[in-house]
Amino acid sequence: DCVMPTRNGRNGMLFTWNGVMNMRNSKWAEDFSPIDPAGASFVDRTYSKAYLHHLFIAKEMFAAMVASEHNLAFYLDLVRAAREHIGAGDFASWKEVTVKRISSRL
Repeated sequence: DCVMPTRNGRNGMLFTWNGVMNMRNSKWAEDFSPIDPAGASFVDRTYSKAYLHHLFIAKEMFAAMVASEHNLAFYLDLVRAAREHIGAGDFASWKEVTVKRISSRL
């Protein structure tokens, strides 16, 4: 058990399959695309990056809730994918590629 997805979410950090986003960064202020169109959570396709950025800048409590839900759903999906690759016998190669991709800063 780990508090990382929710603690980082409360501070504006979102984990995605393409990398890590800091939602307090002004680059998201005009990005009206979904938080994560391929995300597993309702919030990923419902709210835009610009809206979530606004919530964090305005210090709205809802920002932490949305980010936490997103991060928890992402980590559940990450663990599901890891299990699939363990079962398929290609976990080591999948992990090498995946860690590089999801660790990059967006």
